[in-house]
Amino acid sequence: MYDMAHARWHHILMVSQRHVLKAVDEWNCSSGNYSDFLTHMHKAWHYLLHAEFHMDKIDYHYKDPKTGQYVLIDGEPKAWDLEWCLKQRYTNSADPVRLNAELFVALRNKVEHRYEHNLKIATGGKAQALVMNYEQEMVDYFGSKYSLADRLRFPISLQALTAEGREQLQEAAKKLPKHTRDLVAKFEAAIDPDLLDDLKYDYRVRLVPMVGSKTEADLAIDFVKLDELTEEERKVMVEAGRKGTVIIRDRQVEVADKAKLRAKQVCTLVEEQLPFEFSPFSEHLEMWQRFKVRPAKNSAKPYDTDARYCIYSEAFNSYLYTSTWVAKIIKEIGTVEKYRKFFGKEPRMKTVIPLPKQAGSPTEEGVPHPQSESA
Repeated sequence: MYDMAHARWHHILMVSQRHVLKAVDEWNCSSGNYSDFLTHMHKAWHYLLHAEFHMDKIDYHYKDPKTGQYVLIDGEPKAWDLEWCLKQRYTNSADPVRLNAELFVALRNKVEHRYEHNLKIATGGKAQALVMNYEQEMVDYFGSKYSLADRLRFPISLQALTAEGREQLQEAAKKLPKHTRDLVAKFEAAIDPDLLDDLKYDYRVRLVPMVGSKTEADLAIDFVKLDELTEEERKVMVEAGRKGTVIIRDRQVEVADKAKLRAKQVCTLVEEQLPFEFSPFSEHLEMWQRFKVRPAKNSAKPYDTDARYCIYSEAFNSYLYTSTWVAKIIKEIGTVEKYRKFFGKEPRMKTVIPLPKQAGSPTEEGVPHPQSESA
């Protein structure tokens, strides 16, 4: 029985989380089964999107186009399958998150036991992206309190770190059955080449040793995001990644707060995309506090920020924000309805910018629990 203290979407989300944890356990276990990893990740994404639809009061069940009646399975309405859910959630067919998940939907029923190890090696980066995209989607939609970051342990595959490992990856790909190789090849042939390099589609990394003095803010690995580089830097990094180049730095070159934004700049960028005002001393202040993006001013731990959205600049004793934070703000309060729901008040409308058309929100009514789709 369900705990009535929680909404139905919460119970669906908990089922989703159990599946993603089981999937990662299968990946990490030396005797784990890759087909089980794929099955659990499939179900984790399926239930995650059903939880989102349920929370938004969206009816996610098939209806007969002629009669308008529900399509039934064992007397119950048939829930949307994952592939259709992805199309409804990510309406842009070129979205790398959607493409990554759709590839694994296609691969799920193509796994042959004797080729599992080779497929795991050949699709390792994409599998890593599948898990990371899941965590990001869940946190963005339901909030950081539902994060599984403290329980998900999904190590970077060693094939990405050594020359021998890269050779193993190439050999593994060659040993896959022809129909599996053809499936991946045809799938990727239809994708823009730039999207194939997106870390949300295929999480391939190179490690760069960090030199110079270590601070509390340092991590063991320095991650470089392609979307935060200039066009010239991006070309260099992408080409280096394709060739398996390892970049060794002989000296430390300081680039102070590259591509970071002050609070006022954040608000300006946000306001450019909204029909109402957004103040650094009102809305922005409340948002970074509620999302715990950074500590309060004069905190004893100034580096304790959410690095996705904010960093502490020691040189200027101030906090700077990322373009990802701008996108997060717009997603959370980008319409009048979302603004009212978040802040509990009316927005201060700008008279020079017309209100953009918004899709009507569904009426609030119960939705049945999602059913497992047929294999």
